[in-house]
Amino acid sequence: MEKNHALKVGDQAPAFSMAASGGRTVDTVALKGKPFVLYFYPKADTPGCTKEACGFNETLQAFEQAGLSVIGVSRDPVKKLDAFATKYGLTFPLASDEAGHVTEAYGVWVEKSMYGRTYMGIERATFLIDASGHIAHIWPKVKVTGHVEAVLAQARTLGAAA
Repeated sequence: MEKNHALKVGDQAPAFSMAASGGRTVDTVALKGKPFVLYFYPKADTPGCTKEACGFNETLQAFEQAGLSVIGVSRDPVKKLDAFATKYGLTFPLASDEAGHVTEAYGVWVEKSMYGRTYMGIERATFLIDASGHIAHIWPKVKVTGHVEAVLAQARTLGAAA
């Protein structure tokens, strides 16, 4: 399936409102005027996704000091996200995009293949959104090792510019 639109740095970030772990809701209206990190991951409580989530959680204070919040997004139901957050002590919101509107709007719902089988799934990607709601940086096809540190370094430059 071809993506009919690809987001670019400088584009307005697509609006969203999603239920999240801990009984929270995350939405672009509440985030207006605040920079944030929006990262997409395939599935809660799998090895790569756990490593990435724990990495963001361990550096959350540094992100907050830079003036940014962190939001993780998958298509898992909130109940599964709550269990994932509890199991690993994740304190930032994990948002549920069960209907897939947000993953499609951000262009991360893609055709994948494993062992010769093709299927649709979330491509691990991270978006840095500035205070004006525009995309400041995109990390497509994320490899988990070293990723959180790269995002934090970029986030700090954004925070300094604010």
